[in-house]
Amino acid sequence: MNQDRSTGGTSRKSGWFSYENGILLILGFGFGLIFFDRNALGFLTIAIQGELGLSLEQIGWLNSGLAAAWALSAYFVGAWSDRIGTRKLFVLASIIVFSLCSAISGFATGFAFLLAARILMGLAEGPYLPICLSIINDVSSPHRRGVNAGIMQNVSAALIGTFLGGNLIPRLAAMFDWRVTFFLTALPGLICAVLVLLYLREPKREKSAVASSPEHRIGLSALTLLKQHNIRVCCVVSVFMVAWFLTAFAFLPAYLEASRGFTNVEAGGVFSIAGLATLTCGFLVTGLSDYVGRKPAIIVCCFLGTVTALGALYFDGPAWMLSVLFFVGFCGTGAFPLFMGVVPGETVSRSMAATSMGLVVCAGELIGGVAVPPLAGRIGDTSGLGLEAPMIVLGVCAFCGGVAALFLKETAPSKVGMPTADITGEVTNSV
Repeated sequence: MNQDRSTGGTSRKSGWFSYENGILLILGFGFGLIFFDRNALGFLTIAIQGELGLSLEQIGWLNSGLAAAWALSAYFVGAWSDRIGTRKLFVLASIIVFSLCSAISGFATGFAFLLAARILMGLAEGPYLPICLSIINDVSSPHRRGVNAGIMQNVSAALIGTFLGGNLIPRLAAMFDWRVTFFLTALPGLICAVLVLLYLREPKREKSAVASSPEHRIGLSALTLLKQHNIRVCCVVSVFMVAWFLTAFAFLPAYLEASRGFTNVEAGGVFSIAGLATLTCGFLVTGLSDYVGRKPAIIVCCFLGTVTALGALYFDGPAWMLSVLFFVGFCGTGAFPLFMGVVPGETVSRSMAATSMGLVVCAGELIGGVAVPPLAGRIGDTSGLGLEAPMIVLGVCAFCGGVAALFLKETAPSKVGMPTADITGEVTNSV
């Protein structure tokens, strides 16, 4: 009888109602809500900017403050989770706190208040992804690891956070106002927390071995992981692609309103096509990477990201055609679960999985996510380019991400054999 490595029980149920599928659905729902709350600011930028009198640079800092907090908590809390061998408590706390912080954003009276709320939200949201990806790695069958990571990270975030968010948030703001919209976004998260409490089983871990291992001292963990070539490359790719992604979400809806003459609802509808692209690629690209390899999938997706900027800046045709271009451009999101989750998870030992994923997320958020959006906004404020400047910046970031991905080493089991990681995180590929 096969042992369930995640629960210590007997073999998993097969079919649609397996524990693997159930936990994938719940954790994916939670990550979708995280992006629903995180993306709300971008869809409400014009309204918030007008009422609170914010500059483009301050809009950038609101996104960067959240990104900095996300980055630090992703790594340090992810490493803490590995060290003590606990997953469920961190997932539950993350969902509850980020939901409450979303509601707090609706009480903002100025830049400082809203920035503080976004920072608290980032602290809560950061560890959710690496910890949940490590859970997915544990409960997934080897042949489904890539596609499950894509569904958890990309499909759910795209369907709930971008597509539903792009269509629903502007309409809620039109019916009520941006403050009430923030209040309403908190409710689904509390429902998700109840589902996690009732359904998620704590994965079995060797707590004593993990806690006593020198590699799990947080400072040593980062140094150990950065000795791995793929971890270093994934960190660089993450810097550029997170910058691309967050700059787009911070400024693209506002650009469509201010420079292209779209209404808030129209801009949200056009931008929501990014959710369909992310949903499609989150399933197809990650699944395809199980067969064609991780490296080519990441390279192609990163270069496609440049189409987002090119379409926004230079295409002057009908809105439906602009949506098609955005669909192609946001196929770049297909690379995220690969360089943030799958490749790091296939590069190091299971005991270091959440730490390695947290480190890659941390690098992307802390450098690309923190520095680039306010820089793009400042360029727009001081150069006379306005909202065109962030569009140029996000195109450059996607291109640089594709170049960095050229230096990855392949990790897909179908290409290199089944990897066996030792306790130090080194990987030996069986061929």
